[in-house]
Amino acid sequence: MKIESVELRELAVRLRFRFETSFGSEQDLRKLIVTVRSGGLEGYGEVTAGNEPGYSYETTDTAWTALEGYILPRLLGRELATPAELLARVAGVRGHNMAVAAVETAVWDLLAKAAGVPLWTYLGGVARPLPVGASIGIQPSVAETVAQAERHAEQGYRRLKFKIKPGWALEPLRAVREALPRMALSVDANSAFRLTDARVFQELDELGLDYIEQPLAHDDLLDHAKLQAMLATPLCLDESVHSPQDARKALELEAGRVINVKLGRVRGHLEARRVADVALAFGAPVWCGGMLELGIGRAHNLHMTSLEAFTLPGDTASASRYWDEDVVEPLLEARDGLQRLPDGPGLGVELKRDLIERLTTRRQELAAGAVR
Repeated sequence: MKIESVELRELAVRLRFRFETSFGSEQDLRKLIVTVRSGGLEGYGEVTAGNEPGYSYETTDTAWTALEGYILPRLLGRELATPAELLARVAGVRGHNMAVAAVETAVWDLLAKAAGVPLWTYLGGVARPLPVGASIGIQPSVAETVAQAERHAEQGYRRLKFKIKPGWALEPLRAVREALPRMALSVDANSAFRLTDARVFQELDELGLDYIEQPLAHDDLLDHAKLQAMLATPLCLDESVHSPQDARKALELEAGRVINVKLGRVRGHLEARRVADVALAFGAPVWCGGMLELGIGRAHNLHMTSLEAFTLPGDTASASRYWDEDVVEPLLEARDGLQRLPDGPGLGVELKRDLIERLTTRRQELAAGAVR
């Protein structure tokens, strides 16, 4: 397969609600989608970086720059038989995993379409209903947190995850646990705490949570290991794991017992599968985290979740929870806390091109030997 051209397109989109985490809140997003063309086919990927460098140093702007200036020049006009060859060609680009992942996942989509099979088949997954959870941002009050929890429980979600930060952890979670004594609950701190806050997590330990996600600094496995030794509740690592090597080191150190895999964070499907295989070897559960994806990214997440290692509910809630109108059809909607895998070739979804055109704020097409 020769990559003949790649289109970069930025969309201005608005969430149905303001989503707050420990590193800030957002509602108006700039989303970058990537279209890879070869042999009359198109493959689609989505950059999962945000507007600002909160979750990661990567942003929509840095991804555009990295793709245009450093990643795509290594790929355009090249014959690529496998995604592994793609990763080898961009190995000289340090970091910028979300930018690389957008192209890598688009190539997977394209290859699966060329083979005439769903992407989950091409990845080596299994067709099955996928249990999903809902991620609930920091709310204005404890009462609203409980109301949101009850609303999502009634909708059938299999796990509720709550964003927390210093000063906003124990009170809302105690109230939710009292309201929903049998619901699967977890929390996500997005690196907002320090080891000196261990008492907070020891008190959360009493609430029967499924896991506590990324409580400490993104680059500190040592303190995560120290905290995990103090707790019965498993720690889940997100921002700390960017590669299979990171996953192995974290699990060997017992810095956590659960891994959250995000395609953008680990450079795409191939590396995500390798991370999942490492976790499977350690007996560590794996699940798919979300980055407020549009339908392209959500479809990729669902196909990834078909892999054997993904045993916990992922952040692949209904598209209508986030968007008044999504950019793909059919709409990817959960029913009774389960998502179904799209069954067409590749991603199994079609782009709503008129909507995408209306949302587009900038566009560039790069072709082998030229930029137009």
